[in-house]
Amino acid sequence: MKKKAIIISIKGFKLTYKEKFLLSKNKPWGLILFKRNIESFSQINNLIIQIRKTTNDKKFPILIDEEGSSVSRLSNVFNHSIDANFFGDLYKINKKNSIILYKYYLRLLCKNLKKVGVNINTIPVLDVLRKNTNKVIGKRSFSENKKIVETLGEITTKECRSQKIITVIKHIPGHGCSTVDSHLRLPKINLSINNLKKIDFYPFKSNTAKLAMTAHILYTKIDSKNVATFSTKIIKNIIRKEIGFKGILISDDISMKALKYDLVTNAKKSLDAGCNLVLYCAGNIEDNFKLIKSVPYIDQFTLKKTSEIYKILR
Repeated sequence: MKKKAIIISIKGFKLTYKEKFLLSKNKPWGLILFKRNIESFSQINNLIIQIRKTTNDKKFPILIDEEGSSVSRLSNVFNHSIDANFFGDLYKINKKNSIILYKYYLRLLCKNLKKVGVNINTIPVLDVLRKNTNKVIGKRSFSENKKIVETLGEITTKECRSQKIITVIKHIPGHGCSTVDSHLRLPKINLSINNLKKIDFYPFKSNTAKLAMTAHILYTKIDSKNVATFSTKIIKNIIRKEIGFKGILISDDISMKALKYDLVTNAKKSLDAGCNLVLYCAGNIEDNFKLIKSVPYIDQFTLKKTSEIYKILR
């Protein structure tokens, strides 16, 4: 399984000649889809079939951000206008019924994803809401209650896995403490490590997800120089040791404005710090080629974990 340590994206509804060449010759780890790639059910289904045919991989990882009404890439295909926060609020009223309804919702969501051909969904958001959490997280979070986030987060991971859909917990080690949108600029968090341990790290610790996505945040009391995605200290000491995450670590999108370097440097810094894969979401073909040439093939750890994922995928 010779794959490059990158998840790429594409521009339109169909693969271009250059995109076909890249997928067939360069073997990225996976591909993430966005609304710009999705026009109708038959179109997206045919696109995914074409991607897998081009990669010669029936289980090639196709990722999507399908969280609910506030973040839905498949709204042109089906509409599920519920956010994670709805189930978190319901949990406060009636734990048993909320879990029954949430599992039912997840089964329907996974059924639709499988019909389309997607096999990895980047849920759940395990960021705990705080008083001034930026609206970029908002209702994507289950709750301001860390235990509700933990409980519904693990239900998400297990239920989706039982339906042969792999999940990605995000944004590790926690984005709920940020008042800034990392798509636009770098959030700087001055909270103590004990405060972060008590609240933000908590829901990630017990989750059994195979994949996790980093937060592009500067936690100044842990590493005053490096954003988490570039921080060996945070990845090694917090994500791997304190939180105990044992799966494949993916950078958040390396084209986000929270990261200040060029794409190739952003990719290199992410991998050098301890990310196993880098995520590139802008879909520019020339940048795809630059990045895929600059990143290494996946290491033995990532290869082993990828094999475990492939055993789950249908």
